[in-house]
Amino acid sequence: MRDLLLVGIFLAVLPIALRHTWIGVLLWTWLSIMNPHRLTFGFAQDAPFAAAAAGVIFLSLFITRDKLRMPWSPPVIVLFLFVFWMCITTAFALDPGDSWHQLNKVLKIQLVTAIALMALHERRHIELFIWVNALSIGFYGFKGGLYTLTTGGGGRVWGPAGSFIADNNHLAVAVIMVIPLLNYLRTVATHKYLRLGLLLLMVFCAFSALGSQSRGALLAIAAMTMVLWARSQNKVATGLILAVIGVALIAFMPSAWEDRMSTIGTYESDGSAMGRIRTWQFCANLAADRLTGGGFSIYNVQNLAIWGAPGARSVHVAHSIYFSVLGEHGYVGLLLFLLLWWLAMRQAARLRKASKGKAELAWVFHLAGMCQVSLVGYFVGGAFLQLAYFDLPYNILVILIVTQRWLDAGGWKAGAAGSVALAGGSAQQRLSSATATHQVAPS
Repeated sequence: MRDLLLVGIFLAVLPIALRHTWIGVLLWTWLSIMNPHRLTFGFAQDAPFAAAAAGVIFLSLFITRDKLRMPWSPPVIVLFLFVFWMCITTAFALDPGDSWHQLNKVLKIQLVTAIALMALHERRHIELFIWVNALSIGFYGFKGGLYTLTTGGGGRVWGPAGSFIADNNHLAVAVIMVIPLLNYLRTVATHKYLRLGLLLLMVFCAFSALGSQSRGALLAIAAMTMVLWARSQNKVATGLILAVIGVALIAFMPSAWEDRMSTIGTYESDGSAMGRIRTWQFCANLAADRLTGGGFSIYNVQNLAIWGAPGARSVHVAHSIYFSVLGEHGYVGLLLFLLLWWLAMRQAARLRKASKGKAELAWVFHLAGMCQVSLVGYFVGGAFLQLAYFDLPYNILVILIVTQRWLDAGGWKAGAAGSVALAGGSAQQRLSSATATHQVAPS
């Protein structure tokens, strides 16, 4: 039944995606982020949905009458340079065959990222793109939160098999990243039941992240909480509220969870943590010896024998967005990677500065702030996870860039900005009032 339902939805959307490229982008994003085919049990589980959606998107570029234009801003240029550099490092990879295979996966994601930058122009495009990203991961946040509650925190939450977020740690960071996006959607929504539903979903996502038993996720939550507290004007009240919520969530978890989290401060005695540190040293040694790094496929005993850290007996993946990029693409790749995300945060700050105090742009102010909070979760949680090429942070980058283009186009001055039907027509007034009430300080 699930197989037929998924195929039915897919076939119903395909003709629309063929006429409107931005619809194709939403379809691809849903398939890529949520992996709904992994929730089926029959023929649909291994069907090439993503390949079919990609084919329709590329064909739509020649058919659609919608506006397609690339916003050549600094983050876009650096993103393309980073992708180009990955192609170079793959050409000189230690294991070219497997590295080309991995590059093919990355290029598929980045090609659709480029098309999203071209196709998303209107506010409704942006908000629907946010909805797809937030609910695709939010589904697993709800599912994992419910599981955590029903098991008393005794189980461990996992993601869909065969996806970027299959690992419990990866799913936890992804769920944490969408909580700020859900908060943005809650703020602009006008229907009270929708706002309540989104609030409950955020709570379930928080329980899901804790239920993953991921230490990196706990650090990411702490970092995001600090950003939210630092931005609030009434730091005492905000701090008390956040502290109460945090204590309530942690108090629910069993002692086994507390014991695992306590190893953050005693990593020297943790074999898993020390294994990661030795792998990080391996990546640094490799990057110091090769300008282009080793390519995507570097984690094997042969390379460990040459570039491994003293005492290393086995090598695993880097478990860090920073060290994986360093080892795979060298210091040039790491510089481009860091520059990309610095420009993304700067882009968000620019949006907040341009929209601050303007009622008609209150949604932009809040969206940019929540994107920053989400990226902070990625920067901190990703420091301990293999998520350098995961779709979600690049989709947040797309949101920031196309929102800046929308703002620069000036359509809002003529009252052209509309909200998606689900949010309601008075979202701007409600968000303006909320911004005035809670008054978040600019970044």
